[in-house]
Amino acid sequence: MPPSDALTGGCQCGAVRFRAGRLGRSAICHCRMCQKAFGNVFAPLVTAYDVEWTRGTPKYFRSSNVLQRSFCGDCGTPLGCLDDDGMLELAVGAFDDPAVAAPSVQFNMRDRVAFFDDLASLPPQPDADKELSCNARIVSRQHPDHDTAHWPPAGGFAA
Repeated sequence: MPPSDALTGGCQCGAVRFRAGRLGRSAICHCRMCQKAFGNVFAPLVTAYDVEWTRGTPKYFRSSNVLQRSFCGDCGTPLGCLDDDGMLELAVGAFDDPAVAAPSVQFNMRDRVAFFDDLASLPPQPDADKELSCNARIVSRQHPDHDTAHWPPAGGFAA
């Protein structure tokens, strides 16, 4: 398990940041609610303990009779879910280093989309040079993958 100082993360815009003391089981959930909440075909989540919201606080949506979904109220980034017993699961992709929470199990297989097993075998884009040149024009306004004293940067972003 990584040291707790490596267990930081947050939303895309930087308005909400967190630090977890330790992590439990990491899983991929295929249920339809997770698919909708993440805008994806699955949701990677990890049980988190001793979580401190270090910048801002998430907003919540009660997606079922036992679960609230957390997200950034500014940029909409899914941050996880909180059940009525107080168990918090954080979105693996919201960690500064998602590798700290590699999933070890899958749930709700009946809702898994048919093409899930084939995703890793999809071919890469054939013109990698074109992809790099397109990405070179992009100026990211995303919060960096580490804690910052202030965000957004002083002076804002270049147009």
